[in-house]
Amino acid sequence: MANKDCRIYVGNLPPDIRTRDIEDLFYKYGKITFIDLKNRRGPPFAFVEFEDPRDAEDSVQARDGYNYDGYTLRVEFPRGSGNMPRGGFRGRPGYDGRGGGRGGPPSRRTQYRVLVSGLPNSGSWQDLKDHMREAGDVCYADVFKDGTGVVEFLRKEDMKYAVRKLDDTKFRSHEGDVAYIRVKEDNPKGSRSRSNSPKRSRGSPRYSPMRGRERRSESH
Repeated sequence: MANKDCRIYVGNLPPDIRTRDIEDLFYKYGKITFIDLKNRRGPPFAFVEFEDPRDAEDSVQARDGYNYDGYTLRVEFPRGSGNMPRGGFRGRPGYDGRGGGRGGPPSRRTQYRVLVSGLPNSGSWQDLKDHMREAGDVCYADVFKDGTGVVEFLRKEDMKYAVRKLDDTKFRSHEGDVAYIRVKEDNPKGSRSRSNSPKRSRGSPRYSPMRGRERRSESH
């Protein structure tokens, strides 16, 4: 009987988070009827249910992007909610403004990109972004129907950290599906680039000229 619009998803939580901590984060926005914290395996996340959908909307607006104990919270309505489309739209790069576009191929944000494989079917770009935030500031994330994804970081050192520390780690989707993912650098120098992958799910020729310019700019 729960109203989906009363329920919110909370991701990118610190590993030692407790139900009481989540209640402290959201109690002032309205009466909470239920908190479901998932922290047994993988990065923790939670669902919080309010009595009034307006309180849920207020909490999303106030707490999405909030810095909690060094973690930037991801707070939004779950997939399937009636409020607005979310990460359930797999295979549509740029949807919901994630890549700077509106349903079309996104503009390339940075050259500090990693390719991810082995994602579960229920994995959304929000889940992937939450997982990869452990390495640093993520400026773009997307997922594809074949279980692959792409993530771009603001800084080169964050990308390098993701390859070293998040490759072959346990990934958990917001629906609880778990898989071990592989993380590789999308090397613009060509040896193991996305352009060589048979799993490519969107055309990328438009990226090639930019890669050339970026190599020249790096040399300066």
